[in-house]
Amino acid sequence: MRVLVTGGTGFVGSHTVAALHRDGHRIRLLARDPARVRPVLAPLGVDPEQVEVTCGDVTDPDDVAAAVAGCDAVLHAAGVYSFDPRRHRRMRAVNVRGTELVLAAARAAAVDRVVHVSTFGALLPCGAGPVTPDTPVGAPRETYLASKAAADAVARRHQGEGAPVLISYPPAVLGPHDPHLGDQTTRIRNALRGLMPIWPRGGFPVGDVRDLARLHAALLASKPRSGRYLGPGAYVDTGALLDTLRAVTGRRLPAVRLPAAAMLPVGVLAGLAQHVVPVHIPAEYGAIYTCRVARPMDTHATDELLGRPARPLGETLADTVRWLHAAGHLSRRLAGRAAGPPP
Repeated sequence: MRVLVTGGTGFVGSHTVAALHRDGHRIRLLARDPARVRPVLAPLGVDPEQVEVTCGDVTDPDDVAAAVAGCDAVLHAAGVYSFDPRRHRRMRAVNVRGTELVLAAARAAAVDRVVHVSTFGALLPCGAGPVTPDTPVGAPRETYLASKAAADAVARRHQGEGAPVLISYPPAVLGPHDPHLGDQTTRIRNALRGLMPIWPRGGFPVGDVRDLARLHAALLASKPRSGRYLGPGAYVDTGALLDTLRAVTGRRLPAVRLPAAAMLPVGVLAGLAQHVVPVHIPAEYGAIYTCRVARPMDTHATDELLGRPARPLGETLADTVRWLHAAGHLSRRLAGRAAGPPP
């Protein structure tokens, strides 16, 4: 089938394009900068010449309508994922308005199905139990998560009206080939560079971007044309995350962990300072807030659909660090044993 992918030059979108390409789908990308397509997709084994590219923006209704025309399915992965307060305005426009336009255009064009890529954070905060596909949309007190919750409400409204919309809820994703060094990959890099000596207690769900891409491909091929699926992965305590990072790198990585509630004021001050400080400040309110309110995810339906569980965290972290070194983002010393034997 011909699948329109928005956000196809991002981390999740590019890996999803690779998975769809392997399954034999014809792919059309809606991209603001077509020049990004080749350097992003070629390392994933996708011949850019076999991908149709339409130049446009998900916040422009004419661009979206033209991109959807003639497609059998839409995978909407476009979004601004960041806890950086300097990006809030663009975040609201892309994450909410973009979702409204893409899903409305898909319905108008009567596509067979739409996969909307949400986030587990759209369901926060929730009760004491695990997050499930039936967990209501949350009301998170953080701009990025709130924008994704608003977009999720749009997708659920279309589902309630009978539209063929499937929703995925990715965990925090890691893995190789992150073209723009997103927040999660940058956090691992910063930890290895010694820029994160303090971590909040608590944790958050973590998964592998390649497993998430397999889920998206499976949703486009599955019989159900509507439903909600939590992305592959598992809840990881920040202490366990650090221990696993130490194990795959062989480095000590000294760090202390403080109660997330006590660190939230630091995150607020860092967010205010970020408006005037040109370099990125690793202490982010959104990351601390997420560690405080996140809960484990019930991924049984996802595991059943995929036929196997998610990759182990150690494998994902090792591949992430190995790629960071190979791409020149970390020295061999900082990557430790994950970099492999010296040449």
